[in-house]
Amino acid sequence: MVNRDNVVAVLRHWFPDASQDVVEGAAGEITDLPEEWEEVTSKEEELGYHYSPKCVEICYLADQVDTGAQFRLFRKRRARTW
Repeated sequence: MVNRDNVVAVLRHWFPDASQDVVEGAAGEITDLPEEWEEVTSKEEELGYHYSPKCVEICYLADQVDTGAQFRLFRKRRARTW
């Protein structure tokens, strides 16, 4: 869970001229993200890709992973239709 107070502090640091309403609104949107998005990083092997020696040359993500970057994958939750 994202700590709202931490988000407000970071937003205040990076956007000192933003109004309190804007900061609070942005913090609300950010802290609500876990309800709208689910992490699927653990399903990386199920994504249907395979490693190719040329992949690093043509694929941004593969190149970044090859140089040590780490990624977290998220999928937007489907809206429930009752």
